[in-house]
Amino acid sequence: MKVDIFDFELPDDLIASEPVFPKDSSRLLDVLDDGTIKDRHFADIKNLLTKDDVLVFNNTKVIPARIEGKKKLSVFDITLFKKQSDKVWQCLIKKSKRLKVDDILAFDNNVEAKVLEKNEDGFVFLEFNVGSAEFFSFLQSFGKMPLPPYIRKGKARDDDKVSYQTVYAKNLGAVAAPTAGLHFTEELLKELPCKRVELTLHVGGGTFLPVKVDDTNDHKMHAEYGEISLEACNIINEVKKQGKGRVIAVGTTSLRLLESACDENGVLSPFAKETDIFITPGYKFKVIDAMITNFHLPKSTLIMLVSALLGIDVIKNAYSHAIKEKYRFYSYGDATFLHKNK
Repeated sequence: MKVDIFDFELPDDLIASEPVFPKDSSRLLDVLDDGTIKDRHFADIKNLLTKDDVLVFNNTKVIPARIEGKKKLSVFDITLFKKQSDKVWQCLIKKSKRLKVDDILAFDNNVEAKVLEKNEDGFVFLEFNVGSAEFFSFLQSFGKMPLPPYIRKGKARDDDKVSYQTVYAKNLGAVAAPTAGLHFTEELLKELPCKRVELTLHVGGGTFLPVKVDDTNDHKMHAEYGEISLEACNIINEVKKQGKGRVIAVGTTSLRLLESACDENGVLSPFAKETDIFITPGYKFKVIDAMITNFHLPKSTLIMLVSALLGIDVIKNAYSHAIKEKYRFYSYGDATFLHKNK
């Protein structure tokens, strides 16, 4: 399938650079399974759910993954991309051509890192002199949130440590937020009539990488680590068995993990490993019935995923409507409620 068919034009002024407050005052584009579109506000979600439904949340917690390292008089802007082991991280580093293997980078608080490897894809592998617990503490004090480049050119502020984090975040490890969850407030969560379960998928930096091939068959999907507990599996499997309620994924990350952890009949089993599932039109969904998600970038793997759920034409029509009605796009933007095409 040609990647170009997932392209669309978006005016720059519709890219949200700030979140709205309260978070659940954002807008919600409700797209039904027949393509019907309804304009709502996100707080309306509580009226669109029943006691038989289950919402599936990704409770990963974003780490402040942007740090500055120094080598003599040179300063390097480093974004942690993916954890490789207790002390080793795969990183994206601006001006990395100035670095060579075995160079030492100095950071605040006596933290140092050695350059282990530089690969052809532009990644640099750094080995830090502290383990995970101490390193995460260092990041909380000195790191900045890893905003995507379309938000203020990636320049984070201190308030982004709250804005770019879900209120239910628990498990440290993501380097990008599961943005569908950003719309939920503590108050809204209490008002939901449905069941709630949590899973963990540590969103990697690959979520920001563009698709560089012309055909989806040639794209290699990034891998991310995820976990689903036995308890969560049992709750979701029971909802599927009863057949009265819907399994609704909050975000593409929750959806991808659910679809990775099931068998051919849609029955979930506990999961604790990486997934690189790549969902494109033609995929047969086995677990989820609907999803809540933000608006996605042109030609991204995520717009391919939502097109698989409802069809390319329905998604293009919905996005055209959103642009006409001036919805706010991307991570700090508005949300969609997408109902699987039956």
